[in-house]
Amino acid sequence: MRFLIHLLITAAALWVATKVVAGITYTGSGLALLGVALIFGVLNALVKPVLMVLSLPVMIITLGLFTLILNAFLLWLTGALSSTIGLGFHVSGFLNAFIGALVVSVVSFGLSLIAPD
Repeated sequence: MRFLIHLLITAAALWVATKVVAGITYTGSGLALLGVALIFGVLNALVKPVLMVLSLPVMIITLGLFTLILNAFLLWLTGALSSTIGLGFHVSGFLNAFIGALVVSVVSFGLSLIAPD
């Protein structure tokens, strides 16, 4: 049940990012957005820890702010994979990915506060 709630929160955050950031588009159905959220979650669970370890010196120098760059890269990668699969989620450009990652993070955090455990 917790996994489903987290998946719905991620899908909602991605949907908000498509509405707020002009360079992030989504043309699929609501069910396909859950697929995009699943891809985003898998990338965050598998790829992000590896990238965090590889970029540890940069993380230390920037006092953790490089995490914002990694989040943007993962959102861009989610868009690339989703477009390849045909889910209709597309992120154009790094600046849009950066702003979108900020939006997704803030919305996910806010929804996680009000979601039941």
